[in-house]
Amino acid sequence: MEPLQSHRVEMLSIAVALVAVGAGTAYYFYLQRKPKGPKGPKGCLDADNFKEFLLVKRTLLSHNVAKFRFALPTPTSVLGLPIGQHMSCRGKDSVGQEVTKPYTPTTLDSDVGYFELVIKMYPQGRMSHHFREMREGDYLAVKGPKGRFKYQPGQVRAFGMLAGGTGITPMFQVARAILENPHDETKIHLIYANVTYEDILLKEELDNFARSFPDQFHVYYVLNQPPEIWDGGVGYVSKEMVQIHCPAPASDIQILMCGPPPMNKAMAAHLNELGYTPEMQFKF
Repeated sequence: MEPLQSHRVEMLSIAVALVAVGAGTAYYFYLQRKPKGPKGPKGCLDADNFKEFLLVKRTLLSHNVAKFRFALPTPTSVLGLPIGQHMSCRGKDSVGQEVTKPYTPTTLDSDVGYFELVIKMYPQGRMSHHFREMREGDYLAVKGPKGRFKYQPGQVRAFGMLAGGTGITPMFQVARAILENPHDETKIHLIYANVTYEDILLKEELDNFARSFPDQFHVYYVLNQPPEIWDGGVGYVSKEMVQIHCPAPASDIQILMCGPPPMNKAMAAHLNELGYTPEMQFKF
């Protein structure tokens, strides 16, 4: 090859290499600046508008408690409800008037294709009437998510949970999220109050948590009207019960409360007297 021609080929090769390097660099910065797509499937909830979900299974758990399973749009859809938050459900009461009430599912986004609500249907409850009348094939209008609670794994060393009646559902959701995450070592100390033994919701699941995670989950049941053979608490949740069964006041613990208004008020008074600061307390 002539010297001049060889020089031209060499220069052409260098130019091609520089173009390739330049293109690669440009593509790298394009990738760095390109907006990243959403992680995982998008949730089905709408915070501003009610959406309807099909009731596919209704399971009676007791004379006034039932589990309702609602289908999501596809078998791989997720509800999109952050841990510890709730949603508004809309229905009609016994005289046909519209009513809305907040509920927390017992399922997580790891349960794809459906969500479940465990509902206690009170005789005079307006939304209870709607659920009592619901049958498989009906639709439930739902809007959300709602709520101030935001959970991140490891945000506290331990949770104390004070639940009454249907107030167990947000506690159950948080507990389940913690215990199903092998990297989350958060301790859970639950006090769960009811009137009678039959009123205890999700008892089988809670007892299973206690058996499966004995070093991480503890539950203490309190009944106002206990059966003859009973090894739990009796009466109302007392300050002494909180002191014994909940983690002591500290900057890395939090006490969660969810129950009837009189119970929440009484629990707040107990916590204040025991030295729990407002930052250590959260009411759903």
